[in-house]
Amino acid sequence: MSSAVSGRLVLVGTPIGNLGDISPRALEALGQAAVVACEDTRRTGRLLSHFGIASPTYIVVNEHTEGDATERLLGHVQRGDVVVLVSDAGMPGVSDPGEFLVSKAIEAGVTVEVVPGPSAVLHALVASGLTTSRFVFEGFLPRKGSGRALRLRELADEHRTAVLFEAPHRLAKTLNDLAEVCGGERRIVLARELTKLHEEIWRGSLAEALTRCGEVDPRGEYVLVLDGAAPRADATDDELRQAARESLAKGASKRDAAAAVADVFAVSRKRVYDLVITLQA
Repeated sequence: MSSAVSGRLVLVGTPIGNLGDISPRALEALGQAAVVACEDTRRTGRLLSHFGIASPTYIVVNEHTEGDATERLLGHVQRGDVVVLVSDAGMPGVSDPGEFLVSKAIEAGVTVEVVPGPSAVLHALVASGLTTSRFVFEGFLPRKGSGRALRLRELADEHRTAVLFEAPHRLAKTLNDLAEVCGGERRIVLARELTKLHEEIWRGSLAEALTRCGEVDPRGEYVLVLDGAAPRADATDDELRQAARESLAKGASKRDAAAAVADVFAVSRKRVYDLVITLQA
């Protein structure tokens, strides 16, 4: 289906550390941009200058400006301009500005393209040694309050590998909170300075990570990869029925509800499906 407007919005992944990771497509897109939406004009300006790309028009898009900037950026697209969105590092729109802009662009009939690039999430995950077949991305936890407590409790019960971001000055607090709800023996991987000269990937338990955190000065942004909770072997039929009821209430089909509950409790899908049938009866 053709777009209602002539311009387009292009999300471009940029290096997370090593400039050698930029792709030819990313350079081409940046070179074609009439407008570059970015978090920090100085940082993005240095990137473009390094690769000999002439400075375009910059519009700052961050957590404070994204609402107002979106209207300006869509105006450029509707006038036929190519607008490129980048973050300070990695893929824009993931724990970085961009989600709102993309949503509004789609509503306006704007063509949205993606030039994929380096990802700290996937880099840390595949290097962790933990299960990669199923995982969840948590981003940054809420800093305090009931929202943080809820997310921590959910992580304690999460059976999939979880990937989080954390700033160095909050690392010790987050490790301590995770150890309290998950237990000190839960495995975790700490990844920092990814793709850079001093890249480090540390593997151990939450208790060991806390000890290590007290012995070194944490620097650089961290990616935390947390092992999933051990499967429960003692799930009762009543627990399975209740979980199935909740899934069905959210609109899941009988088959999908049974599959979801079976995965969470690490039991057979047939067992849960048989219980779902009795609920429907």
